[in-house]
Amino acid sequence: MKPSVRTTRSAVMLLAAASALLAPLTVPAALAATPKASAEAAAKNDAYLSKLPPLIPRELFFGDPEIAGAQISPDGKWISFLKPYKEVMNIWVKPFDAPFDAARAITADTKRPVGAYFWTEDSRYVLYVQDKGGDENFHIYAVDPDAEADPTTGVPPARDLTPFDNVRAAIYAVPEATPNKIIVGLNDRDPALHDVYRLDIDTGERELLVRNEATVAAWVTDLAGNVRLAYRQKEDGGFEMILVANGQLGRTIYSCSFEETCAPLRFHKNGRQLYITTNQGQDVDLVRLMLLDVDTGETELVESDPENQVDFGGPIFSDKTEELIGTVYVGDRVRIYPRTKELAADLEFLRKKLPDGELNLRAGTEDERFMLVSVSRDVNPGQVFLYDRERKKVTKLYDSRPELPAKHLAPMKPVRYTARDGVEIPAYLTIPKGVPPRNLPAVVFPHGGPWARDTWGYDPTVQFLANRGYVVLQPNFRGSTGYGKKFLNAGNKEWGTGLMQHDITDGVAYLVREGIADPRRIGIMGGSYGGYATLAGLTFTPDLYAAGVDIVGPSNIITLLDSIPPYWGPVRKIFLLRVGDPADPEDRKRLEAQSPFFHAQRIRAPLLVIQGANDPRVKQAESDQIVVALRDLGRPVEYLVASDEGHGFRGETNRLAMFAVIEEFLAKHLGGRYQDEVSPAIRQQIDALRVDVKTVKLPEPPAGAEAARTAPLPQPEAGALAAGTLQYKTRFAIQGQQLQFDSTVTIAPATLDERPVWKVATAARTPMGDASDVFYLNPQTLVPLRREASQGPARIHLDFSEDTVSGSVRVPQGEMPVALKLEAPVLASDSALEATVAALPLARGYRVTFRNFDVQQQRVRLWSLRVEGTETVEVPAGTFEAYRIVVEALDGEGGGGTLWVSTEVPRRFVRGEFKLPPAMGGGAVTKELVGQGAP
Repeated sequence: MKPSVRTTRSAVMLLAAASALLAPLTVPAALAATPKASAEAAAKNDAYLSKLPPLIPRELFFGDPEIAGAQISPDGKWISFLKPYKEVMNIWVKPFDAPFDAARAITADTKRPVGAYFWTEDSRYVLYVQDKGGDENFHIYAVDPDAEADPTTGVPPARDLTPFDNVRAAIYAVPEATPNKIIVGLNDRDPALHDVYRLDIDTGERELLVRNEATVAAWVTDLAGNVRLAYRQKEDGGFEMILVANGQLGRTIYSCSFEETCAPLRFHKNGRQLYITTNQGQDVDLVRLMLLDVDTGETELVESDPENQVDFGGPIFSDKTEELIGTVYVGDRVRIYPRTKELAADLEFLRKKLPDGELNLRAGTEDERFMLVSVSRDVNPGQVFLYDRERKKVTKLYDSRPELPAKHLAPMKPVRYTARDGVEIPAYLTIPKGVPPRNLPAVVFPHGGPWARDTWGYDPTVQFLANRGYVVLQPNFRGSTGYGKKFLNAGNKEWGTGLMQHDITDGVAYLVREGIADPRRIGIMGGSYGGYATLAGLTFTPDLYAAGVDIVGPSNIITLLDSIPPYWGPVRKIFLLRVGDPADPEDRKRLEAQSPFFHAQRIRAPLLVIQGANDPRVKQAESDQIVVALRDLGRPVEYLVASDEGHGFRGETNRLAMFAVIEEFLAKHLGGRYQDEVSPAIRQQIDALRVDVKTVKLPEPPAGAEAARTAPLPQPEAGALAAGTLQYKTRFAIQGQQLQFDSTVTIAPATLDERPVWKVATAARTPMGDASDVFYLNPQTLVPLRREASQGPARIHLDFSEDTVSGSVRVPQGEMPVALKLEAPVLASDSALEATVAALPLARGYRVTFRNFDVQQQRVRLWSLRVEGTETVEVPAGTFEAYRIVVEALDGEGGGGTLWVSTEVPRRFVRGEFKLPPAMGGGAVTKELVGQGAP
């Protein structure tokens, strides 16, 4: 069976190991020491604390597990699982019938725990993905469990199938028909786009199947491994599904607006129909499961929520027949609906034989005789069983956390409360066990995403906080997924000062109104968007919270949006529509109003900030800037930074150190209890993570960075631009590859719409085909009036005015409109910019800022320019006395470089050494003048 909710082989493949970095692993080991409550904390509220269950060691919540993540190989020969190897989580295997004591490790990563892994369809290899220090540049590794161990590591050798730096691999399919060849995506050519390859596991060789030249976000194969569908974001922010044949994109067969949901799941076994999830349509709110005929475009409803409460959750497919045999919905609890008699009988049998709780059907053997089943509850992280379907026998394999005392944990209850505008908000409430729910300290725990949701079940952080004496509220505020498009879209542009934060605030009011929480002892804590909500809560409702814990949360929405990782480029538009567009003046004003950084003076409550130094989503600058702002205001702020983590803490020592600091911080400010015993290793790690806030320094912003957004553009010298023809040779060095091409730049007077202009035309002969790029410039100011570019079937047409850039970008798959409001005029780019710089009043010490339009990212970029002096430069066209000019990006996104412009009039651009920004691969470009003549 192939359950597609929670833990599945297919989900791992489709998500390409996008592991839940904020969630700890599921099975920690216990320590021998018994912790005790702090005498100071207990004295604050002795009567209340004395009624709580025994203090449970934090190691039982957050320590690495003894066993977790079990899977059965498709042939039934092996059971694999995760277990510490040299104190780091790695993959182990044991023969199917052997005890766990007979297992042996097959990976030996000593720096970072291995997370997502799965078996190839022929059971020859275990594939897993791994990044470095949380940078999310995942590599795909293969290991043969039958191979002999390497004497140096003690485990079989693991081969890196995608050995490329700064490249994020994605796994799209592991076809049964070609088990030694998988379908993967690699963004080595362009960091923002994944090209599709067939990757040979045996040899590591790859075959290009589709070159991504149309900003495709994801690719879908049929069951045989043929790339059949592209899924991409439209210019209006919606999504579309496009047919693919022979590596080429064809027609769009389905689409939806950005306020709707539509996504491909997988092809039907008939190869003609596609399972999709969608709530397209004016009268449709909840996401449904549909079948789409890829030839005719006709759709048919497969199923929607029988209780009409929530979006479709996920499908369950048969490994043997490839048929849909069940569906899953996540309401207050998980609901499974069988679609075959066989699955109905299995579920009935399992519910009788297994403990009460949420059933999770995991992938099993290919013949479907054996499968793994886990059962979890709010007070029990779960037990894993082996189910023999033929003999109707269930055998317990292991407990997820055998030493965790479930009897002392607190039940989680689904609740509803009414927001200020009358909308009902779903949430989960956990009250410490053993005490009446009256006047207790509380922690509001908003989820990350924000386009996600909380669910019922075991949550180690929730149980940890409840054991320390806190009521925990998890609100599914508007903007959360799973409750239909109206609920989701109600959160659009409502961060911080809007409905999303109001719903959290109204949850606090619910706790106080019901008498559950002491209004003087309420804290807020969260990760990612939950970290932002924490900062927003302290900023915009400063009287509400007594303390806050921000884990990898952004403090400035503008810098967050400007630093979106390159591989999110194909879906960047959804952030601009749902959150806001910093390039739009009205949006920018609102985003500033919603960003805690700009209003830090309002924060009064103590704040603990936690950050991973390698986080590619919420960069360390987001935490640095709020820490510095509060420090300089004299407000209480503490800071932890892990040099080897990204978007959340995966390492066990880091995790334990983080929660040791969190519980002491909350106890100090909210009055709960904490485990004051800390092992020497964890104490040492706390010291390594803790940052003296006096030492935090922000990088000096380049001069004029803010002013450059609207500052007057530099004016050229009268008559400085001269007609001529210039030949250049350009060399690229990127991702270990070399590329070279020749170009000719012709500068000449011309007319545009019957008015005189300068025309700067570039003609290039490149390995990708001939290219043409023409700018028409205002003769007085040299600001662009029009750009027309082409290469093969691709076309760019842009018209510029003082306050807009408009036009279109046409690719073989369709035309994308460009419509951008400008705060101020911009200069040209590329060769036209080089000609413009040569016409400026250059002199030693000359400095200026300017703007230009980045057509790839469709946004304005800010730059500084300074003349450092003059020097002699030798290029193929001759030897020149030249100004050395340094151009630097003011937006922190990289790029820029050094230009040499001849001092003799007419001045010419003679040489350039440029650094590509990370979004374009971070390579180097050298351009030299090789000849010149009359136009």
